[in-house]
Amino acid sequence: MRHSLRCLEDLERRFKLTAAERRAIQGLDGRMPIAITPYYADVIARSPALRKTMLPRPAEFIRAPGEFEDSLGEDGHSPVPGLVHTYPDKVLFLVTDRCAVYCRYCTRSRLAGSGTLKSSTAAWKRAIAYIRKTPAIRDVLVSGGEPLVLSDEKLDWLLRRLRAIPHVEIIRISTKVPAAMPQRITPNVVRVLRKYHPLWLSVHFTHPDELTPESGRACARLADAGIPMCSQTVLLKGVNDSPGVIKKLMQGLLRFRVKPYYLHQCDAVAGCSHFRTPVERGLEIVRSLHGFTSGYAVPTFMIDAPGGGGKVPVAPDYVAGREKGEWLLRNYLGSIFRYRDGTSRFGRDIRKARG
Repeated sequence: MRHSLRCLEDLERRFKLTAAERRAIQGLDGRMPIAITPYYADVIARSPALRKTMLPRPAEFIRAPGEFEDSLGEDGHSPVPGLVHTYPDKVLFLVTDRCAVYCRYCTRSRLAGSGTLKSSTAAWKRAIAYIRKTPAIRDVLVSGGEPLVLSDEKLDWLLRRLRAIPHVEIIRISTKVPAAMPQRITPNVVRVLRKYHPLWLSVHFTHPDELTPESGRACARLADAGIPMCSQTVLLKGVNDSPGVIKKLMQGLLRFRVKPYYLHQCDAVAGCSHFRTPVERGLEIVRSLHGFTSGYAVPTFMIDAPGGGGKVPVAPDYVAGREKGEWLLRNYLGSIFRYRDGTSRFGRDIRKARG
């Protein structure tokens, strides 16, 4: 991370910048900073699609109607600094605002790299105290920023105290490190993580070009330690919004022993309109996967409702209607099949016969 590309001079030494990219970099002025690890710079140098997610563009300065700085209303659901309590039985614990790389479509661009979230044990104690005194919380999602940029010692301190709370059943860590800085997944950090089972990782992969031998080894090390991994992918216009790209990514993740979990519609974050696709595009992509690849490779298409409404699954409609007590079901090839369920007269007759 000390060798990350962070300024115009760094980027010009590594990339041939376009005039638009150079103008956007020069105009950041207090907005979300740039950070690209040397490893990830090599990845995006070979991937025009991923380059769009890391290098600023002028469109980033345009605030479209319906966009917000805090699009998910997290600040309004924060009982103590660094903690977001939107759902009844789980909390989001923002332990740092630093990342290994700063994605230009970041939901928390208002916080990323700002220095407002202190990654200190003193800052975390209030959040841990809130979790301890709230027995309804059974699931803690540790996020940020990027939790795995913390030192092994700080991670150990944090996870040990969360695991000591009797009603916390599972701990999850949200991370892009396996894709952006796989060298961080050392034997020692894995030893720290595996002490606190049940512990899950939500890993952020965007494009098949991230499925490198290095990221594969990082995922293998985690999987071999018994740490389950689920993927979260943001659907991005001009980056991964095609059935072929998403299919290749999801199949590759399965080979890495990562279960495809969510395909997110890009949030309504200020400055991200150039990344957002129509919702129908996400539905088309899910339709293109269903029946044409392993069911394990089909993620749930999800929209995070603005203002703190929570995640809403959106799925293609495979029900063509009902007729004479039968469901009309459309399969992946578009063929219609009839299905008689237990609410029909036939179903009632069976139950009556069974007595």
